[in-house]
Amino acid sequence: MEKRILGKDLQVSAIGLGCMGMSHGYGAARDKTEMIELIRRTHEELGVTFFDTAECYGPFTNEELVGEALQPIRNEVKIATKFGITLQDFKQVLDSSAATIRASVEGSLKRLRTDHIDLYYQHRVDKQTAPEEVADTIAQLMKEGKILHWGMSEAGVDTIRRAHKVCPLTAVQSEYSMFWQQPEREIIPTLEELGIGLVPFSPLGKGFLTGSVKRGQTFAANDFRSKVPRFEAENIDKNMVLVDFVTEIAQRKQCTPAQVALSWLMAQKPWIVAIPGSTSWKHLSENFGAATITYTDEEMSDINARLAQITLSGHRYNADSQKSIDSGY
Repeated sequence: MEKRILGKDLQVSAIGLGCMGMSHGYGAARDKTEMIELIRRTHEELGVTFFDTAECYGPFTNEELVGEALQPIRNEVKIATKFGITLQDFKQVLDSSAATIRASVEGSLKRLRTDHIDLYYQHRVDKQTAPEEVADTIAQLMKEGKILHWGMSEAGVDTIRRAHKVCPLTAVQSEYSMFWQQPEREIIPTLEELGIGLVPFSPLGKGFLTGSVKRGQTFAANDFRSKVPRFEAENIDKNMVLVDFVTEIAQRKQCTPAQVALSWLMAQKPWIVAIPGSTSWKHLSENFGAATITYTDEEMSDINARLAQITLSGHRYNADSQKSIDSGY
């Protein structure tokens, strides 16, 4: 697989693997042995070198899974993980104090079975801790060799600029896809100006862009989509216009809808590296085939013009989750 550069010098595969869904967020955790095999196979057969996890996925169990899977090939891959979200009484609490960051990095290093983290994200902006303070703590951890690069997730442009002045960011992770194009307004221009890479999570619209979500579908209580307004039955029905359009492109390009969604992202900027997730080898191998799909300028102009005409229904987060998102959206 081709490589891309995030920030100044973090080289990763053009598409990474988001590992969250293997143990968190989309229903019951999958069999650990099977997921370890899947992660290793993704590297060996597809050339994926970029793997994404987080302290709070599980919590902790996803980092343990990724650490065990990648230990034999640690020097061949890049691992991204995140700090800043803790669970208290089953609720998310944001904490990016220096003491918490230091405790988090030590825990992540142990679970990931490594002596350094290639890319360490602040998972959500903690409004009680100034971005400059967070960046200063990270800079110290970099000097100690525990972190090689750092980033922020779902941060607004003012926060990004303030943090970047203290300790340059390598990447920002934000939701971005045909299903959520808001970052094009402020985030992407800011990242281009500052030389920061973008790592879109949910590049397949939480499964919506694959065509696997059907009209009238409901989700189990342990599937986070059950609490997402955009996945309420009425909104799913209204938003099928986007699925129909993506399917139309897929038929024209002789590929899958998921490959359309991923290749569209890759075509937007050369410093965008999406991290789709899956627990199925069939879907994974299909998804990473997106790296071979290209578009002419005319094709992309037509696609983007059509997308601009589609209005989607429903918020991407419920009210409680929206409170944790930084300004800039």
